[in-house]
Amino acid sequence: MEQQEILQEIPERLLRWYRENARVLPWRDCPEPYRVWVSEIMLQQTRVEAVKPYYEHFLEELPTIQALAEAPEEVLLKLWEGLGYYNRVRNLQKGARRVMEEYGGELPASFEELRKLPGIGDYTAGAIASIAFGERVPAVDGNVLRVRARVLNDAADILDPKTKKLAEQQIREIIPEGKAGDFNQSLMELGAMVCLPNGPAKCGECPLAEICAAHASGTEQELPVKAKKALRRVEERTVFVLARGKKAALLRRPETGLLSGLWELPSVEGKLSRKQAEEVLKAWGVLGRSLRPLGKAKHIFSHVEWRMSAYRVDVLEEGCFQWVNREELHEKYTLPSAFKAYFPEIERIFDEGPEQP
Repeated sequence: MEQQEILQEIPERLLRWYRENARVLPWRDCPEPYRVWVSEIMLQQTRVEAVKPYYEHFLEELPTIQALAEAPEEVLLKLWEGLGYYNRVRNLQKGARRVMEEYGGELPASFEELRKLPGIGDYTAGAIASIAFGERVPAVDGNVLRVRARVLNDAADILDPKTKKLAEQQIREIIPEGKAGDFNQSLMELGAMVCLPNGPAKCGECPLAEICAAHASGTEQELPVKAKKALRRVEERTVFVLARGKKAALLRRPETGLLSGLWELPSVEGKLSRKQAEEVLKAWGVLGRSLRPLGKAKHIFSHVEWRMSAYRVDVLEEGCFQWVNREELHEKYTLPSAFKAYFPEIERIFDEGPEQP
């Protein structure tokens, strides 16, 4: 079959499969614009199962665009704690404030207007416009690019903007009238549940197997083609778990750069020896009663990998930190998951207080 013939065959087969096999997801039950917007931002670079509890809680606390626009930053970040990529929720709030100021509190109903809001790119605008408003626009993400590459047996680099632009054009032409939202979701669903990125594709369960050019030629596992990404930069980092009584020390990160504006466990670049760590504490104005090495940990960001070592320090002079107890940490402060390897040590501080000399 020619590519155009294959493309024309997709909608009916896929929609029939989607009606019978679509997962029950909370944001699908009520595709109201604000709910769709929140779900799409949460789902960026995050697994569906991880998003579900956050989504429900977020909407309970901030049920409207106005509530989101007016939420204090600490509340906003606490609701997002554990999802990572915190600029997503900051842009979500910036977008809500723009909607309140320029659109009377109602999310704009067109792709072009949605695209103007902070944090909304082509995919997210397409998803919201099609699912919430029925606009016949594509929503092309990695799942959709993979499905398309395999169905058409196309070895073009899916990270090339030209490939994505062509995919958007081809999909736009086959979106069924009145079913834009379901069609876009069916493509995403197929990529997430059947035409899998890792491991063998489930071709025996695929509604497009009969027309899939890659399946016919046995090349499905070779596709899609992606240009190799640049290697992540590796940074050594030393973390300090500081205890004063049954409180732990936090420090706010700079307003720009990685984890901008978030609270962290005090840390510095480099893998420090005990002597070097003592010099850092001295510079911070901290007098330590004891200093004990903790285990190593690693956290991977999109372009940077932190390789961390750490020290637990019981302090006599507190220095310039924010000292928090368990209740304050759990209810008010947002601590990035980059430091999760050291969360148990913080809990020990809350439970036991300073270590005995």
